[in-house]
Amino acid sequence: MTSHSVAIDGNEANVPNRVGSNIYAFELLTELEKQLAEKKEWDVTILLTSHPVADMPPVRKGWRYVILRPKKFWTQWALPRYLAQNKKSVDLFFTPGHYAPRYSPVPYICAVLDLAFLSHPASFTLRDRLQLTHWTKYSVQHAKKIITISQASKREVVDDYHVPANNVIVAYPAIGKIERVSAQEVLQSIKKFSLPKSFFISLGTIQPRKNLIRLIEAFESFSRKQQGLGKTTDLYHLVFAGKQGWLAKPILDRIEQSPFRELIHLTGFITETEKWALLRNAAASVTVGLKEGFGIPALEALEVGTIPIVSNTSSLPEVVGEGAILVNPTNSLEIADGLWKVATLKAREKAILRKKGREQRAKFSWKNTAATVLDLWQDVVNTS
Repeated sequence: MTSHSVAIDGNEANVPNRVGSNIYAFELLTELEKQLAEKKEWDVTILLTSHPVADMPPVRKGWRYVILRPKKFWTQWALPRYLAQNKKSVDLFFTPGHYAPRYSPVPYICAVLDLAFLSHPASFTLRDRLQLTHWTKYSVQHAKKIITISQASKREVVDDYHVPANNVIVAYPAIGKIERVSAQEVLQSIKKFSLPKSFFISLGTIQPRKNLIRLIEAFESFSRKQQGLGKTTDLYHLVFAGKQGWLAKPILDRIEQSPFRELIHLTGFITETEKWALLRNAAASVTVGLKEGFGIPALEALEVGTIPIVSNTSSLPEVVGEGAILVNPTNSLEIADGLWKVATLKAREKAILRKKGREQRAKFSWKNTAATVLDLWQDVVNTS
């Protein structure tokens, strides 16, 4: 049986506190290692800037780690130098992130998880926007194949970079480790963050592209409606569960200025246990970003039976199917209506949504994602 060699940029996965693209890279690498352990077709070298963190897949025959120096300018200096030195033994280079080296003597596959930096440039710092814009364009235009994570993102890659549609492959994300939290862990998390019985949760980094100011406006409209009905106890609260990201200050200032500030909670970074505890007990998980490459928080909500409220744009309708409430993310009153709908759903209506959510959730698995990527590797080496 013919054996092939692939070099992988593992830096996106090799971090301790993973979010977004870090999770995608880590879970994909973990599942790839599992599937390749049963096969002999591929010899894998994971290229890193530093030693692998503890939970990266262990070294074995056919799966090794190589640390390249220098760390500075790694993608455009250390990486292409390694590929040039090993071009006779490396059949394919794969990066589960946007960035490939400007010079690659071997064919490569890159991943583009979303293109929000093009459609919503104000949500990014100037430095990050320029790097994402120029490096992603080069990476995509010189790649043999491109992986993305939704049909919506695929359409954007094809339209924005004018690449053939058959060169862009959708490899959906899935949920990683699902923690089964105990009743005691739930109570501890609720107590730690001083949360009431009823609350909505927004999971993820606090940053402009998440459309959180409109969510705050929507929650204020919702809260006024609660007050208008004379409700003074068991009020719904809003929880932002995630670390502060770039350009977060306007969002934080808006929270401080809110007339319902006492009903809004900022948890900061939370552990996996805390995440699952809060998500399981939320009335709804709210993901109303203007642009999402996929939308893992919505999928996690489906997993635990919490109703997602999501934007009716970009990839989110693909993620939730018929198991969620869809809203226009540019209209805070419509988002408020979504919150109110969840708060007033009858038990039978909730049960129907949860059933549809379970059916939708079953469509996504890392096993399928890795299998798609392996098929793509084989296709590229067979045609190069």
